[in-house]
Amino acid sequence: MSYYRYSSSNYYRPSFFGGFKFFPPVIKALLISNVAVYFLASFFGLFRIQGVPLSVFIDSILPLYPIGNGFYPWQLLTYMFMHGGIMHLLFNMFALWMFGMELENQWGSKKFFLYYMLCGLGAGLSNLFIAPLFAAGGPTVGASGAVYGVLIAFGMLFPERPIFIYFLLPIRAKYFVLLYIGIEIYAGVTGTMDGIAHFAHLGGAAVGFLYLFAERKGFSFDRLIPRRKMTYVSGGKEYEYASSGRSDVSDASYFDLHDERKSEAEKSVDDILDKINQHGYQSLTEEERRILFEASKKLN
Repeated sequence: MSYYRYSSSNYYRPSFFGGFKFFPPVIKALLISNVAVYFLASFFGLFRIQGVPLSVFIDSILPLYPIGNGFYPWQLLTYMFMHGGIMHLLFNMFALWMFGMELENQWGSKKFFLYYMLCGLGAGLSNLFIAPLFAAGGPTVGASGAVYGVLIAFGMLFPERPIFIYFLLPIRAKYFVLLYIGIEIYAGVTGTMDGIAHFAHLGGAAVGFLYLFAERKGFSFDRLIPRRKMTYVSGGKEYEYASSGRSDVSDASYFDLHDERKSEAEKSVDDILDKINQHGYQSLTEEERRILFEASKKLN
């Protein structure tokens, strides 16, 4: 378990150790789907139909084109899974893992997925309607807009968290986010670093900020997420809690079924569920999350 000490506080840092199976489900699905789409598009692009490479058809219908110049509504979704090169793909996926892991663990998978897709949609709309005011538009690909929304959320929820630039220079998350947004605003307005969809990045960040700002003002997006109850039975007790993506589980409850002797592993799960009931999911250590994850797999 890795921690960083910053301003007299300990912070958990997600790690690759433990294997790909410990990735939360939405992060895992996004990583797999983005990588799969990139390599499948590259592979099928090598084939030809009547002498025309399939890559021509793929590149004409899946990226996000300006309105009136090849735009189709579905491109607001498909462009997020297309990438212009292997480094573009790797950078976006690394940033998604780095900043998204803890968000999904704290929010829950449904809320994180909703947030990610809304940021990606907002990034696409910004690229369609705002970017043309500053420069001529072209086809846009990449998950960067949605990832910038994830970056904003990380900076707002964990403002004091240290981020290591080039794995060496520490900077607090709130300053890191402000630096990146400032660079994007300058580059978007001045037109520097041509070929980068700066207003898509800014659009994703803006939607993420508005989402979190609305939540802090009392608006609940949970109504957009179907709620379901999950039940876990362990050693004579049945626990029921809401899977709503909230960090606190206020409606947790349990009742005795029988008085059988519980094994040490069952007692550990009971203690973890009690801890969630009192302090929320975010209070769990990496080891406690692993134990709960293994227990949930046995139920499935």
